[in-house]
Parts: sequence; structure tokens; C-alpha cells
Amino acid sequence: MNLQRNVTLVLGLAVAGGIGSPSLAQELKHFSPKGKMPSEYTIQAQKLQRDLLPLTDKQDFEEAKRGFIAAPPYRKIMNDKGDAAWNMDNWDFLLQGKDFDSIHPSLQRQALLNMEYGLFEVVPGIYQVRGFDLANISFIKGDTGWIVIDPLTVKETSRAALKFINEKLGERPVVAVIISHSHGDHFGGIRGVVDDAALAAGKVQIIAPKGFLNEAIAENLYAGNAMTRRKTYTYGDLLPPSPFGHVDASIGKAVASGDVGILPPTITIDQPIQELTIDGVRMVFQNTPGTEAPAEMNTWFPDFKAFWAAENIVGSLHNILTLRGAPVRDALAWSQYINVALYQFGGQADVMFASHSWPRWGKERIAEVMRGQRDMYANLNNQVLHLANTGVTINQIHNVYDPPKSLQDQWYTRGYHGSYLHNSRAVIQRYLGFWDLNPATLVPLSPEDSAPLYLEMMGGPVKVLAKGRELYAQGQYHLAYEILNKLVYAEPENQDAKDVLADTYEQMGYQFESPSLRNSFLAGAKELRDGVIAVKAAKAGSPDFVRGTSTELFLNYLGIQVDSRKAEGVKFKINLATPDNDEKFVVEMSNATLTTIAGYQASDADLTITIDRRDLEDVMIGTATLSDKVSSGKAKMDGNPQVLAQLGSTMAAFDNWFEVLPGTKKLPEASPKSEVLHDDATYFEGP
Repeated sequence: MNLQRNVTLVLGLAVAGGIGSPSLAQELKHFSPKGKMPSEYTIQAQKLQRDLLPLTDKQDFEEAKRGFIAAPPYRKIMNDKGDAAWNMDNWDFLLQGKDFDSIHPSLQRQALLNMEYGLFEVVPGIYQVRGFDLANISFIKGDTGWIVIDPLTVKETSRAALKFINEKLGERPVVAVIISHSHGDHFGGIRGVVDDAALAAGKVQIIAPKGFLNEAIAENLYAGNAMTRRKTYTYGDLLPPSPFGHVDASIGKAVASGDVGILPPTITIDQPIQELTIDGVRMVFQNTPGTEAPAEMNTWFPDFKAFWAAENIVGSLHNILTLRGAPVRDALAWSQYINVALYQFGGQADVMFASHSWPRWGKERIAEVMRGQRDMYANLNNQVLHLANTGVTINQIHNVYDPPKSLQDQWYTRGYHGSYLHNSRAVIQRYLGFWDLNPATLVPLSPEDSAPLYLEMMGGPVKVLAKGRELYAQGQYHLAYEILNKLVYAEPENQDAKDVLADTYEQMGYQFESPSLRNSFLAGAKELRDGVIAVKAAKAGSPDFVRGTSTELFLNYLGIQVDSRKAEGVKFKINLATPDNDEKFVVEMSNATLTTIAGYQASDADLTITIDRRDLEDVMIGTATLSDKVSSGKAKMDGNPQVLAQLGSTMAAFDNWFEVLPGTKKLPEASPKSEVLHDDATYFEGP
């Protein structure tokens, strides 16, 4: 049996006889008055998994606890305003030693492993603070100070980690920061370990892979609003921590909330293999672009015989396509870079540690995990393409592809952060696109347009709802949501239909091993029941991010904000020059489209704006207007300034909380902030 795809096989499993005594999940109160306990089918499905999974294998738990030095007396980290940036107590229900039928047993195991909290020694001279954020923060002891690897998501958590290690191991300055890749949970907390004065004085080096700054901003800028909304589903941002809600984020508990920053690197790693010595610590960097992130690198520390695997090797299958949205990753390249690491560094390493999960010790264990993860991504790429070349389509592959049993039997290759269900579809999307070659799916009707026809042909809403309830009662959850989804699209105000669909999604969510899938289904259930309840919007970008955004990226983003329907008939050209960095641009509106070209100036421009880039940043951040800069003599405009008003009239402000499921959007209202940690956590969404 395919353990990774177990949901599709056991959701409708018939239950013979009694289920036995209720689990702890059934004894606890659900956070929603409409919430349901695990059904008899879900309970049986979880029992089946407990029988099949190698739960007696405790090696991961031994590795996760190894090297423990101390935990701080607090489990809550506060920000400067007195609010909680992080609270590890949110998931204390996992420490009760009970099985929850509302959580896939494999996921519950992973969630428990991610409860480790405190300071750990990897080897003498290398340390990690875990459980302070989604990622780990690592510290290398140099001749005079700390070399920090991946300073977490927010200033508050990285600052607390630095303070704690200094208390336990002695006060040392930070002399360098290594940023392994371009996702926010690995650089956003840099202000907690580095300040401007130390940086300006040359006391701190910031080391990052080629393309880091551009990729860190670009991946999340162009579709950032949609990504932020999608993240509320995949990360379960609004689900309360609970056996019925948020349990884990696969590679950590959750994303911390607080101040996110970014600083440009002082040293860029631009070679495939590049050596560097900082504060007496020798480092060999392996660039791995296009793997888990567009800009990423592993690091070998020869004097410590320690290999840093960044986020390329963690205790899980990762995402080939992160469901929050991002370009599809290259599973084959990912596998090949791990293979290089295995052959070049694996045979020398005594320990392998990473930005998530826990270290692995010993050459045999390191080689085993490296080889397993290498084969996991290679098999996903190769076997999916093998099946695609036999005619299996993107809409079938997740029900056809099975990873080899030898991979399924290893905990570190199971589908937590990335599931085999959606990753298999992503591989086909990367190579062949969304179309399954059936003309009926090439230009399909929108679901709200097709649903009424389905509803009519099925005999109307009363029959569909009755059949949906019948299928739910039988544990046929896939079939139930297939028809209930049509009903909800046809009648978005039918709350009875939305409630039954929510019940169905909930049971599905309980049974998924992957938190990304679990969270998506449970978040859908919550919004079907409660509607879209907007909390504090995600930050639109701190001053650090704006300063790191190139002028060209910023102008390109303005083109995305233009609503072409408002721009019909509008034509103009604007020259923009920033003398302090010698950049020039032409911004042109034509055919209801805003375009930008760098390095040129138009001879027939309607308006020419001259402003230093450092002054333009104030306008980009919103602390000043262009008019303010002109009035103060820090900017000059020649030509017709009315074209700026024309441009402004075409711009749209994006809604952070657009409707995802039909009939769930309510009028804006003031709402208390969710207790979940990460409702306003980041501008950059992480892995």
C-alpha cells in the first residue's frame, strides 16, 4: 500500500465492529462550534497507519535531542511592543503522550520532533538554537566572535537566540552572517544580530549566494498579494494551534511574527565551489541555484568536519511547487546537487546539520540520508516523466505515481513539507504545463459558470445536498466534495451546503500526513463555516526590503498594479533618472499596458523625473511624496506632471483577503488579532 497516498485509499474504508474507546482528540473541545470530531472512518484510517508505520524507530528522536545544553526559562518571546513574537506553548498539547485521531500518526510524530527547544551543541564549536522560529539559527565559534548562519525570520527571535547563547557560552560579538538562501525565514531576523554601526565599521561580513538579494525580493514581489493570501491556507495562518487545527509546519512549528529585515551581502559567493576564511574559520561553499530556492548554497567546514546542508536536505520531502505559489523547482537539479555534496563532502563529514530539522552524525548515517534524499528527488522527477511519457496526465499522476517502498520506509523521505501528491503534478507542470491534452480542459468554464448546469443535471440542490450528506456519512469524502463543491459554486449563499462541504474537508484534513495539505483543507473548512475574517494585513515590505528592491523591479511591479480596464486610451512616456547610481529608465503607457526599459531615455518623454535613488527610496517606502522631494529641491520634474495623476488613476490597491471559496467574503470589519503567531509575520513567505 502506498503510505504516502494513503488518504485516497482509506477514506472510504468500511469499518467493521466497534472502534474502541475515544481518543484524547475526541475528549477535547473543538475550537469551532461547528467543528466535528474524527469520524469512524478517520479513526479507522489513523489506526491503520499506526499499524503500518515504523513507529518503533526512535533514531530521529535520539538525534533531535543529542547535544542539548539548555533551554531558556521562557517559552514565549516578546517584541518591543510587548506582544508575543513567538510562543512555543501553543503546541503543548503534543507533549501529553496521547494519540490524536484528528492528526495523521506520521504527522504527529514529526510535530513532536519539532518541539525540541533550546541550545544544542552540534560539535564543539558549532551550536544551534532550535524551536525559536520556523528555522534553526546556527553559530560557529571563530577566533574572536560568532559566525551566524541563517538568522531566522524576525529580529525578535534572532535577538533572543543570540542573547541566550551568549549567556550560556560567553559573550562574543557577531563577526559574520551566512545567509544560505533567499527565503525570508533565513534572513529576515538579521537586524537581531547585526546593526548598521557594526556593518558600517566593517566589523561584520554578510555572506550570501549569487543572486540572493534580487531573488529574495522578486520571488515574492510580483505575485506577493496572492502569495500572502494563499499562505493563509498552506501554512494554516488562521487555524488555532489545536489537535483539530494547526499542528506543525513540517520543517518547524510555524513562522514567528515581528520585524523583518534584509541587508545586502558584503561578500557574494558566485563560483560553483568557493573557499573563504572568516575569523579563522575555513569554509567551502557549494552553490546550488534552482534547488529549494533560486539562490542557495551548502557549506563545508573542513576544520569541524561538518557539512551544512542549508534547506536542500531536511527531515522531509520538500516542495517542488510550494502551494503558496512560486516557480516550479527543478527536482533533477536538486538531486544532482545533493549527489555532488555526497561525493565531494559526504565521505569526510562527521556531522551534517541544516537550517531545519536536526543534525545527523556519523559517515554512514550522513551518506544514508544524503543518498535517500538524492534518490527521492531523482525518482520523483524520473518516474513522473516516465509515466507522463506513457500518457499519464497532470490530472491523473497524483493517483498513479508511487515512490518506491524503500523510500516510503524512511522517515526523512516522507511527504511532510512537500507531498508526493502535489509534487508529482508539479513535475509535469514544469515540463509539460497545465494542460492534459483533453480539449475540454484547455479553455474550461469558470467553476461558478459550470456549476449551475451540473446542479440542474443532478436534480437540483436538495438532491445534491442529500447525496453529499449520504456520501459523508459513508466516509466517501472525495466523492462528497466532488458534488458539494459544485453545489457551493452554484449557490454560494447556501450555508447548509457550505457546512457539509466544510465537514468533508475537515475529515480529509485530519487524515493527511502533509501539514500543507492538512492546513489547506482545514483552512477551507474554517472559511466555509465562518467566512473570510480579515486580521491585520501582512506587511507590504519594511524599509529594508524597499531599499533592497531594485528600481527596475519596483517599476515592473507598478506595471502589475495597473488595471488595464482603467488604462484604455491612456498614453504617456516618463523618463526617470537617478544620478547617484547612474541609472536611467523609460516608463511607457501604451495599449493599456505599463512597460519599463532600463538604460534609456526617450527624446519625446511627456515628463522627466530626476531624483537620487536614496531619495526615491523615501517615496517607495511612503515616508515622503514626489511633490515633497520637488519642493525640498531633492527632485526635479520637467514636462507635464499630470501624467503622474493619469498613472495613479489606473492603479489598483490589492485586497489581502480576497475570496477563495464562494460565498465566504464578508464586509470588512474590525477583528481581534488571531492568536496564531504568523498572521502578520512576513513580507517574504519562506520555503
